Amino acid sequence: MYAILDIETTGGKYNEEGITEIAIYRFDGHKIVDQFCSLINPERRIQPFVVNLTGITTEMLRNAPKFYEVAKRIIEITDGCVLVAHNAQFDNRILTTEFDRLGYPFEMNTLCTVELSKKLMPDLPSYSLGKLVRSLGIPLSDRHRAQGDAKATVSLFKMLLAKDTAKEIITKHVRKDPKRQLEPKLLDIIETAPSATGVYYMHKADGTIIYIGKSKNIKKRLTQHFTNDNRKSKKIQLEVAAVSYEETGNDLIAQLKESEEIKRNKPVFNRALRRTLFNYQLASFVDKDGYINLKIEKADARKKSITTFTNYQQAKSVLFKITEENQLCQKLTGLYQTEHGCFSYSIKECYGACIKEEPVEEYNGRVQVFLEKNSYENSHMLIIDKGRDVDERSVILIENGIYKGFGFYNLNYQINNPEILKSIISPMENNRDSQHIIQSYLRKNKVLKIVNLPQEATM
Repeated sequence: MYAILDIETTGGKYNEEGITEIAIYRFDGHKIVDQFCSLINPERRIQPFVVNLTGITTEMLRNAPKFYEVAKRIIEITDGCVLVAHNAQFDNRILTTEFDRLGYPFEMNTLCTVELSKKLMPDLPSYSLGKLVRSLGIPLSDRHRAQGDAKATVSLFKMLLAKDTAKEIITKHVRKDPKRQLEPKLLDIIETAPSATGVYYMHKADGTIIYIGKSKNIKKRLTQHFTNDNRKSKKIQLEVAAVSYEETGNDLIAQLKESEEIKRNKPVFNRALRRTLFNYQLASFVDKDGYINLKIEKADARKKSITTFTNYQQAKSVLFKITEENQLCQKLTGLYQTEHGCFSYSIKECYGACIKEEPVEEYNGRVQVFLEKNSYENSHMLIIDKGRDVDERSVILIENGIYKGFGFYNLNYQINNPEILKSIISPMENNRDSQHIIQSYLRKNKVLKIVNLPQEATM
């Protein structure tokens, strides 16, 4: 990922300049994925020659944000990026100086499009941004304004990437340690990988799968694999010969596919992920007074569960939320050990089931509403979410609490009939891990739509 930027300054003495305007485009090697442009109040005088050059006056900047007010946004948009600029040394020095004034260490790897242009396109008459982009047919509007210059630099850098047959740019991108060189095969793998959500498969020379992973950004994740120095990563770097991948459009399908593919292929470097993903589950029972209780217990496939959790702390946190949202009793959900009224009763947020004050039927009614809504065993639904591109949606089918599989459909066909949607499902293995993945994901994330199916509509 690259942060392509341009900065306009007040001019003046070395290391005493202030920023008057900044434009940053976050670029994934193919397209702009985020941008930030703003005038900046430099809190100092602008040199007259700069006013003539840029057209930016002190009056224009009077109500503009000061640098400290936009510093957080600059850090966010440049996070994990290589900084790219035309004369990168200058722009990086200006940014570093401003952050130094705030006491923040701003350190980034840089690429200079002046140097790259001289190397990849030698013998051009001029390498100033204006003359260079004109000679290459790149449009440039608002010359000497940050947004116009930065946008032209994006187009120039995209052209340089295409001309970089020696992969020197990608080398700079993936190099964490300037003294360390990655093998050409790893550079090739990274360069061809997409910056998309999906599952990736690492292969040995004979095609054997040695590792399966999933990521919201496959290119970024592979870069981490190939630059890490831990023992496992070094072994992978030695053995990997190629990486294939499958885009999924969203993280839920990526998690489901990763889990199933690891179980099916048993890659040598996925030993840890072969184990179950959950350790605790939420169960229910009826006490001697007839109240339905909820409790957290160790995961056990032989017992019926409402939902599952990765660890006890997660389970307890979710149960507190369930108790509050459904106005349940902390004593009857196992969160408050007492022989008397629970804490919520003492602050009048519990109706008294803990001391048998609330009628059993009323309390159990609220518990049953929760169970019917959340019990995976009774789920009949289609989970609709983003697809692999803007014209596509994904669909996951759950029947009788059983995960049946997933598929994709094109929005142009406007498929709304559940029976037709079910027909495009690719069958997948149902197990406790897949149930856990779906339940956990729906607790933490929003999907585009959930279509509840009547029982008679299921297969």
